Amino acid sequence: MSTDIQTIRKLAHLARLEFDPTKEQEMLQDLNKILDWMEKLRELDTSAVEPLLHMSEEVNVLRPDVAKTIITHDEGLKNAPRKDSDYFRVPKVLD
Repeated sequence: MSTDIQTIRKLAHLARLEFDPTKEQEMLQDLNKILDWMEKLRELDTSAVEPLLHMSEEVNVLRPDVAKTIITHDEGLKNAPRKDSDYFRVPKVLD
């Protein structure tokens, strides 16, 4: 399977890329090498190979996400430099 310059130009347009004529030739050769390699891979019998869901068998080790109260609302406001009843007072950010 091989592609031509028009295919490279169309792909470049779709990907919003610009190539000068020498780069077009390089990209054409590279794309043809990739497509040839894919054709070789298609020759392999993969009917007995299970599809991969993940690249490794490692599993994320995360603690359970359990909601718990560490300090009360009043304890949180107790050391605030400025507070207004149930809220922290902070400097105005937007004008």
